[in-house]
Amino acid sequence: MRSAHPQIDTRNGAEPPYQIPTHPNFQSTVSLRKLRRFNYLILLFRIAAFSCSLAAFVFMLAASRAHSNSPRWYHFDAFRLVVGANAIVAVYSLFEMVASVWEISRGATLFTEVLQVWFDFGHDQVFAYLLLSADSAGTALARVLKGADTCTAWSAFCVQADIAIAFGFIGFLFLGFSSVLSGFRVACFVIKGSRFHL
Repeated sequence: MRSAHPQIDTRNGAEPPYQIPTHPNFQSTVSLRKLRRFNYLILLFRIAAFSCSLAAFVFMLAASRAHSNSPRWYHFDAFRLVVGANAIVAVYSLFEMVASVWEISRGATLFTEVLQVWFDFGHDQVFAYLLLSADSAGTALARVLKGADTCTAWSAFCVQADIAIAFGFIGFLFLGFSSVLSGFRVACFVIKGSRFHL
């Protein structure tokens, strides 16, 4: 009866190369795990961007209610831009969260693959720059108000506006991280024909 193990050739000290047995689906399983981790990371950034943008929106609206005679956010063009940009990014991030959960649970994109990768990357870029420009304008206005008597008389309004702008910048960072990952997907799709290549 022949042994299942390979025989060592002791005449010249040579032995056959050792081969690790691999399951045929081993590579695909590892790739799926990496893809799942990648998708969870995108989802995490989407949740963070949504939370920060929503917080910025809420804090800016609440700033006008600090006192009945305090200034209102809609009295200032820059603050209107901050409110609008954060509202748009919050809605967009909520949609992208749904798309990420869909992809994790179903293993497929919400739209066709080519449309999904370009949609994500394009909108990430546009809304990230929108948020950055809005918060930059809000920061410039906040500095002007601090130099005037507005923040002396209505300090609560200025503090809440500052908090809203800070949350907007943090949301921009998370949206920027999402943009880097969606850009990686676009590059993979252009090079390999798939949104993620391992």
